[in-house]
Amino acid sequence: MAKIEEDLMNASLFPILGQPGKKIGPLARRAAEAPLADTGCLTEYRPLPSRSIIGKVTSKRGVPFSHAINPYRGCEFGCRYCYARYTHEFLEMHDPEEFERKIYFKENAAWLLRQELKRLKPGTMIGIGTATDPYQPLERRQRITRSLLEVFAEIGGYRLGLITKSALILRDQELLQAVARRNHLGIHLTITTMNAKLARVLEPRAPRPDLRIHAVARLRRAGLRVGVMCSPLMPGITDSRASIAAVARAAAEADANFFHAGALFLKPCSQPTFFRFVHDNFPALEKSYEQRYGQNGFVSAEYRKRVGDVVESVRQEFRLGQRFGPVIAAPEPLPMQPWLPFAG
Repeated sequence: MAKIEEDLMNASLFPILGQPGKKIGPLARRAAEAPLADTGCLTEYRPLPSRSIIGKVTSKRGVPFSHAINPYRGCEFGCRYCYARYTHEFLEMHDPEEFERKIYFKENAAWLLRQELKRLKPGTMIGIGTATDPYQPLERRQRITRSLLEVFAEIGGYRLGLITKSALILRDQELLQAVARRNHLGIHLTITTMNAKLARVLEPRAPRPDLRIHAVARLRRAGLRVGVMCSPLMPGITDSRASIAAVARAAAEADANFFHAGALFLKPCSQPTFFRFVHDNFPALEKSYEQRYGQNGFVSAEYRKRVGDVVESVRQEFRLGQRFGPVIAAPEPLPMQPWLPFAG
């Protein structure tokens, strides 16, 4: 085992440091020098020394959060459409598959969060898990997401949105209740399709759709604000009214607060992985995807409006709320004290 771990360290990461004349940034260097912490099935886990845990959002996709927290870099769920694969390019890793095979967990995350919150105004909108899932399998052992939630259970006044595909979130139900007492908290469970067979090839290592719906129902019974993200909508694959309505129906039965869906956004780094998925599973759509996304990661305004109208119609049919209602002030910060498990 020791020999295998040594080979993984030497062969998988360090070549980027040994290329003559190759200049790499400090983040890539820290990643390359990170020791192997653990391994899974074809997966390496390494600690990543971090200087910051809260990032400023500069996305052009109209996301509502001004700041974001991603406890992990890389994601083991392996979703074929994931736009965040580009984040590994900052580590000088340009093979899209490395994003789901080399996972980094950010060290000292809770301490960093406490320091950085001192510089943010109350009411700041912070998204947790905007790029990589905060409840991916490694969270069971590292508990970094949980450590961050413990901070928000003590320090309040923020507008928080937590995004995940994982039923592991149920582990932290009582802690999330404590967070919600001090902050405005919205939980977003992404459920792309209720077709379990399609979900398995589209999101190969993510929990089944029914398990996610079960998590929605459990969290709602706990009094938390929870909704379903039926995203991304993929032309010819998940954008039919029947497919969208199936997710909305399940969301309504789970008493979800809101329902939202958006069209597939496909960055160049994600094209090879997603196009291979289309080639293997929907070959008749291959040419249309190359035409639609070959030169632009965004679908046309006409397509966005068309599917947007379908989503809105479905949302109203099942009497589900909107993802974001009128902006209201976050709860006033309470005196700092250790969080206590919810006893209701």
